[in-house]
Amino acid sequence: MIQTHGRNGQYNPHLHIIATSGGWDEQAKQWVHLGYLPYPMLHKKWQWYALEMCREALPTDEIDRLVHACYAKYPHGFVANVQKGDVPSRYQSLATYLAKYVVSPPISLRRIDRYDGQSVTYHYRSHKTERVERERVAVYTFIGRMIQHVFPKGFKRIRYYGVQATKTFEKIRPLIRQALAKVKGMVTGAIKVIAAKSYRQRYQQSTGRDPLRCPYCQQEMGVWKVWHPKYGVVYDELGAIKRGRYESPGKRAYV
Repeated sequence: MIQTHGRNGQYNPHLHIIATSGGWDEQAKQWVHLGYLPYPMLHKKWQWYALEMCREALPTDEIDRLVHACYAKYPHGFVANVQKGDVPSRYQSLATYLAKYVVSPPISLRRIDRYDGQSVTYHYRSHKTERVERERVAVYTFIGRMIQHVFPKGFKRIRYYGVQATKTFEKIRPLIRQALAKVKGMVTGAIKVIAAKSYRQRYQQSTGRDPLRCPYCQQEMGVWKVWHPKYGVVYDELGAIKRGRYESPGKRAYV
């Protein structure tokens, strides 16, 4: 998952990656666990893939010079802050931690301490000092720091690769189960497919309030029409009834 901002809201693009501690050996038809990960090699590999993909995507002299400059400036590779977790006991909390960045702004409202019409004062916990620091900037500077993190419409912030890809995972899930059972017994929670939640479930989990429960009589309501200020009516139950959504196929053919 790509994240473009640091704790102070300034531009700091980086990636958050959740990886398995092993992989599927197609030839041996078994899961191979990696008990050791050489971090120096990971730094160099991350640098090589990132720079070579940039060179391939933008084949210009300027990019070529930039790639050579990065190799010279960072001879030991790019930064890769690897934190080994206890899988699968921490995988849900880790996924929840990363999911916050998908829907959260660079700076939450509770971190804005003061606004006087000319400047904005906000606080953040510094990575370098691990202390809470405050910063005061002009209003337009603050706005610029926020809107630079707005992605183009349709931009994909999250990508799945390897065994995490949906189609691949569905193919090898039974094989992974068999491999785990042979190695050291089935690990509880190692493989878990989470069903997609409905809008009602997501809203209730986020706010603690049922959107289809009347706040006055507490009776359950039904969705009749959904109107959007930009797109107009996006759902119309009455229109669906008139179009014969709930009629049997035989009846529709007869009419």
